[in-house]
Amino acid sequence: MIGRIRGLLVEKQAPEVLIDVSGVGYEIQMPLTSFYELPEIGGEAVVFTHFVVREDAQLLYGFTSKQERALFRLLIKTNGVGPKLALTILSGMNASEFVACVERDDIATLVKLPGVGKKTAERLLVEMRDKLKSLMETSAGSEREFVLQSNYTAPVIENTAEEDAISALLSLGFKPAQASKAVSAVYVDGIDSESLIKSALKSML
Repeated sequence: MIGRIRGLLVEKQAPEVLIDVSGVGYEIQMPLTSFYELPEIGGEAVVFTHFVVREDAQLLYGFTSKQERALFRLLIKTNGVGPKLALTILSGMNASEFVACVERDDIATLVKLPGVGKKTAERLLVEMRDKLKSLMETSAGSEREFVLQSNYTAPVIENTAEEDAISALLSLGFKPAQASKAVSAVYVDGIDSESLIKSALKSML
């Protein structure tokens, strides 16, 4: 099991990053809530990971806190929720927001996420309620581990902010028309990719 990775952030295109650890590059998929907290390319990042082995692939999912990883692990134990959907849920809201959503029985917010229908939302509210109590008690008082910075600078692959944002939303399950419309609605000159992705996602939730 790969539980934690620390290395240089070589590539960063939501929702995937590439972290170099002693010459070995790890491709890691992250929810946007964690993705936003990473340093710039060339910085040193600490990521808590969850390793998934499938018949056709071996995948690493990463988080900037143990609390978010713990929530991800609880989500994928819920009937009908796989790693991809769990990643989408945690991209739309952070751990604290999800807990508040469950406590309020807020189905309306959950069903706005791609892939979450009414039945799945209802199942999440029922199955996660008791699980979340233990999660929050365990993590109470714990502090998020901050990513470290280094002076190394890696080459940046040029991509427009709009292309990056649309690509990120598509990877989370939004339809092309939805993604394009949302990005266009919040785009302003000079906005960076991460800010554009965040604004577009918020506009749809």
